[in-house]
Amino acid sequence: MKTTKIFADRNLVIGQVSPTLYGSFIEHLGRAVYEGIYEPGHPTADKDGFRGDVLSLVKELNVPVVRYPGGNFVSGYDWRDGIGPREKRPARLDLAWHTTEPNLFGTDEFMKWCGAAGVSPMMAVNLGTGTVTEAAHIVEYCNHEGGSALSDLRRQNGAEAPYGVKYWCLGNEMDGDWQIGHLDAAEYGKKAREAAKVMRWTNGETGLESPEERLKLIVSGSSNPEMPSYPEWDRVVLEHTYDRVDYLSMHRYYEYSAHRSRPLEDFFGSADDMHRFIGTLRATIEYVRAKLRSPKQVYLSFDEWNIWTQAAPRKEPLWKRSPHLLEETYTFRDALVFAGLMNTLINNCDIVRLGCLAQLVNVIAPIMTETGGGTFRQTIFYPFKYLSNNARGETVRTFSGSDTFDCMYGKARAVNEALNFDPKTNTLAVSLCNFAQEAREVELELRSFGDLKALEYVEMSSSDLDAKNTFGRETVLPLPRELPTVKDGSIVRLTLPPMSWSFLKFGC
Repeated sequence: MKTTKIFADRNLVIGQVSPTLYGSFIEHLGRAVYEGIYEPGHPTADKDGFRGDVLSLVKELNVPVVRYPGGNFVSGYDWRDGIGPREKRPARLDLAWHTTEPNLFGTDEFMKWCGAAGVSPMMAVNLGTGTVTEAAHIVEYCNHEGGSALSDLRRQNGAEAPYGVKYWCLGNEMDGDWQIGHLDAAEYGKKAREAAKVMRWTNGETGLESPEERLKLIVSGSSNPEMPSYPEWDRVVLEHTYDRVDYLSMHRYYEYSAHRSRPLEDFFGSADDMHRFIGTLRATIEYVRAKLRSPKQVYLSFDEWNIWTQAAPRKEPLWKRSPHLLEETYTFRDALVFAGLMNTLINNCDIVRLGCLAQLVNVIAPIMTETGGGTFRQTIFYPFKYLSNNARGETVRTFSGSDTFDCMYGKARAVNEALNFDPKTNTLAVSLCNFAQEAREVELELRSFGDLKALEYVEMSSSDLDAKNTFGRETVLPLPRELPTVKDGSIVRLTLPPMSWSFLKFGC
């Protein structure tokens, strides 16, 4: 059996993990909103129609921020359609997903839901069909105290206090021809720059505020690294907007492509590919920063990421309300790769400060619901839950002797790890993926952390890579393992099953 030695030193810190790294996403797509987070008449629904069973699972995931309302949907969306008395709201054709949007849930309902879920809102403005003025107007509606038409309209609609929305996406995937109102990089860069300007003006910013008082603006970067415009798009957009924004957005989905005759190793290499994608955009930011002689640091917002089998055919008719779209049922194989992706985000926490798992409920999501019925936790729910709740504080740099395997992305590591030390709780969290098809011995050398005591050890493994969870039958989940012995207070030896994910927690 091969042995992988992993060394970590308490003093070699990559960066602080921002809580917002563990965010998620709700779009008006399929059953994410209707029958997902919002279902009046459901046995668990509160007075606002929010499903209580879903709220409980969102809190279990410990999601700090949720992006809304899109996604592709936002580029054709008029936010005014979703406010005011429901009986007066228009039903619209959504050209992004070819459904009918009833507009029974909009900005005000989302803000109430965020309060119920204990999350911060991350709003996207329409820079497809929308204008710069309209971007300012929604900021006025959400954030202005009162005394103007739109802030008074919010108060009339039941929200006396401003919502105080801090995070704003300047459009979505504007590099893609599939996007309503698609622009080239220069056109979008100029529009986003002006939108950022007037949004900050509307928020009352003069440049003298503390960082906490200023909006956090996210400009649209490349939708994926296969785009022919990548990474030139990102360079051009940043050169137009660098001094007015805080984050560059990036999106990436992975899939198991057995139907395309690609080997399993290609899927298992996803985490290393994600790391390279982040590295390229990190370098692009630094190039623009140097070119502009700017002292400012722009960060990355990985505000769409997940596993998504995009070749799945649509089974629902066009223009249906709340159709069953993108309702992927995740396998154990998916959970293993998902854990590796989370490790990558954690290991790049110095530049990736925002992250949004796409999406939260029903649509390529960790939580699934039955109309009028129950819920279940998908296989990917568990790595997210354990790492969101435990991989906090500082990410510590690791040095690994892992061997590699060949895949479509080049070389990828057989053993993939992330290690976090939280000085507030004096705990150490370790996430380990074994992508090898045989068991591996792992030796953790952690002597700089002092005398360690094992507190928790869980493992996800399965002889069936296609194993799934379903309603009333959650069988693919982390199982507790016997706590490992810590030799000399700092050496931990483990046996990782073939193709498995393990999570350990130590007291320091």
